[in-house]
Amino acid sequence: MSYIVPPGTRIGHVHLKVSDIDKALSFYKDLLGFQIMARYGTQAVFIAAGGYHHHIGLNTWYSKNAKPAPVNATGLFHTAILYSTRKELATIFKRLLDADYPFTGFADHGVSEALYLNDPDENGVELYWDKPKEQWPFDEDGNIDMYTHQLDLDSLLGELEK
Repeated sequence: MSYIVPPGTRIGHVHLKVSDIDKALSFYKDLLGFQIMARYGTQAVFIAAGGYHHHIGLNTWYSKNAKPAPVNATGLFHTAILYSTRKELATIFKRLLDADYPFTGFADHGVSEALYLNDPDENGVELYWDKPKEQWPFDEDGNIDMYTHQLDLDSLLGELEK
């Protein structure tokens, strides 16, 4: 018998193995702006946005001082962090530019606009916002027709002038 996950189901958090908690916090807390919700010594920390119990867990239980996972291996491709508005995405984009933080890519997917980068442990991170559903591209059969086009970065930064 087939089963369909209930429509209200959400992915609540991601828990990452990192090599160094403080190095990870310099990215997720100091640069991206997540808040520490709970810390367990030097081995684990739980961070969140908006007072939630945690969106991201970071730990060194099996990974203290370890090297990044190989690119050509199974595992996490990226963690996607969803911003509520295009202006919020523009704000973090400008913050990362000002910090001279390296990006790995930028994309307009039709349904969303995304910035791609890696955290200090080379875990992929996508920062994105969803376009309003009425702007999503659909094919003639009514299926979402996602694509990957170049993101207009000047237009994104223009959100900060509005």
